[in-house]
Amino acid sequence: MSKEIHTQITPEEIAHSFEDTAPTAHVADYAIEDWLTLIIFWVMTGCVFLQFFTRYVMNDSYAWTEEIAINCLIGVVFLGSVMCVRISRHIQVDVLYHYLPAGLARALSTFVDLVRVAFFTYACWLMWRYVEIVAHERMVTVDLPRNIVFYSVMLAFGLMLIRSIQVFVGNLRRGYSVLERPEMFQKIED
Repeated sequence: MSKEIHTQITPEEIAHSFEDTAPTAHVADYAIEDWLTLIIFWVMTGCVFLQFFTRYVMNDSYAWTEEIAINCLIGVVFLGSVMCVRISRHIQVDVLYHYLPAGLARALSTFVDLVRVAFFTYACWLMWRYVEIVAHERMVTVDLPRNIVFYSVMLAFGLMLIRSIQVFVGNLRRGYSVLERPEMFQKIED
């Protein structure tokens, strides 16, 4: 299971960060959904480049590249969201937790984790119902089933549900979450 990492940085540090050497990448920091998102991103990039090249260089664009790129973007967004759930990087407001007593902050953080799990459970169910309704649609410019896109979104919601459960269990085991102690999740540079 991946560690949650949150780093606070000032504008001056951002400006000076361009002078620093690049941090070392660790393959172990990435999960299967990260690699799948990267592959879909490069397919999308290839389609966008092909669209640009055929439209502006050859003056005869391929219409299918736009539809494939749009569908890849959908995959990148939803599968990228799985990564954000795994490392708790979605937008969150934690200022309230600094003013609450520790017990109340812990209870509220646990409630937030449970709401997140419930939300992704409901989203999976809704996506399942939606896929049943539109299962036989075809793409407009390419003769492929459109449910490829819908199943990838449903897979992403399923992975977000699994990752949110993992985050919830990790928060229970640690006794605190990123909402309560964001400083504990800051990355320490090597």
